[in-house]
Amino acid sequence: MATVREATYDLFRRHAMTTMFGNPGSTELPMLADFPGDFRYVLGLQEAVVVGMADGFAQASGTTGLVNLHTAPGVGNAMGAIFNAQANHTPLLVTAGQQVRAVHGMQANLTNRDAVRMPHPLVKWSYEPPRAADVPHALARAIHTTNLPPKGPAFVSIPMDDWYEEADAGTPHALERETTGRAAGDPDAVADLAKRLGAAANPVLVAGPDIDASGGWELAVELAERQRLPVYAIPATGGGRLGFPEGHANFRGLLPPAIAGVTETLQGHDLVLVVGASVFAYYPYIPGDLLPDGAALVQITSDPDEAARAPMGNSIVADVALTLRTLIDAAGDAPGSRDPGPARPDPEPGEPQDPITGTQAMHALGSVFPGDGIVVLEAPSSTLALRNQLRISRPGSYYFGAGGGLGFGRAAAVGVQMAQPDRPVVCVIGEGSVQYAVTAFWTAAAYDVPLTVLVLRNQEYAILKWFQMAEQVSGSPGLDLPALDTAAIARGYGVESRSVAGADELADAMGEAIAAGAPRLVEVPIAPGMWLA
Repeated sequence: MATVREATYDLFRRHAMTTMFGNPGSTELPMLADFPGDFRYVLGLQEAVVVGMADGFAQASGTTGLVNLHTAPGVGNAMGAIFNAQANHTPLLVTAGQQVRAVHGMQANLTNRDAVRMPHPLVKWSYEPPRAADVPHALARAIHTTNLPPKGPAFVSIPMDDWYEEADAGTPHALERETTGRAAGDPDAVADLAKRLGAAANPVLVAGPDIDASGGWELAVELAERQRLPVYAIPATGGGRLGFPEGHANFRGLLPPAIAGVTETLQGHDLVLVVGASVFAYYPYIPGDLLPDGAALVQITSDPDEAARAPMGNSIVADVALTLRTLIDAAGDAPGSRDPGPARPDPEPGEPQDPITGTQAMHALGSVFPGDGIVVLEAPSSTLALRNQLRISRPGSYYFGAGGGLGFGRAAAVGVQMAQPDRPVVCVIGEGSVQYAVTAFWTAAAYDVPLTVLVLRNQEYAILKWFQMAEQVSGSPGLDLPALDTAAIARGYGVESRSVAGADELADAMGEAIAAGAPRLVEVPIAPGMWLA
């Protein structure tokens, strides 16, 4: 009979989970001993970075991310990143070592006293097998759980003395199982939606991240074109991926994040179709009517909780791509009189100034950004500027921490680049955000990950100053960041870095960095403030 360790690695192979992200400790060494040659171990120097890298890798590769953490302290360090993975609907198997079973009762050093409960609110399933023989089956169940809708992380705690015990006799059956959770929407509900769409005078599509994650990008475009729909993206704070090409003639921009702003933007539309997103990720709280007068809303989501918690409208819970296909067939083409309206004008950088604005920095990046490029974003005050200036229009080309916790971008960009080695990846990040996952620079250098990092240096937490105004407060401490030299920090980790000034110098430096085929950092000072254009 195979050992627990042998069966576990066979399980991972079956699910194409041969890249493991980890930060090992003493309780993990038995799992990692004689590490298989067909696996790749990616070391991160802190657990939040490890989870962030696995999050990006899983999303960009379409596989289940595999994370190995160090018992209770490691899980504690990682929990903010697991929160982001949950919000991103990322399929992650998070494992952690545990003290040997014989000393659990006496709580020997490094014992996780309540391993199952510790990450519980942040994962779909949390478990510590009662017997060593049960470990492979528990891991198999966790993998299936992460991939059933809505996708998300699952956690298994594994005592360190389990690995060389014999696996349960039924383990081969557990290893061979497959599950699928893709289901199209109820035919009657989709048919009713098609009728409502055809009868609406001025319907609008609101595109969310699960369009991309489900493989529904081209279907969303087909629906918008055949039904002549104007298209908005969900608020920038609520989605980790794009659901529609932002250079398309039907695209109208992003919805604002507050209740009143969404309603104002959607004025005049009588049917709001929200696809692949919650309704809505509001923040800050600016109250108002949930919908314009005379408007109705229908949501298509794979997440039952998103459907249940929506404050208005009807919901169809089903696979987004499959349901879009059915809806397109049922709805056909729009009435000839329907007009989505004029396309947005081309992006403009605005009047030159010194230092440049976030908008001008994003315009400079856009001038050299490759057609197959991928953006990983964690520059909150320049998020709208990037979206408006780059007009990203290919699937799988944008990743953002939907949970709002800083530390995702810098780490996830490493994982995204490792998953997509043939596409250039640019991480756009503020100098404050860098510090939450700064050790990801070491992993990029150590594994020669050809990632380009653009640091926007405004010497402040600009997004918090904007929230200070929105929340009508003043005098808050801790919002300024003088004397941070991110280029020097990155050099200390082995990443070639340079500081530039001005839009032209920035464009030249970014073009060279992207073409270098090695980890590079470019830092540019930008004017303080929130950049919306």
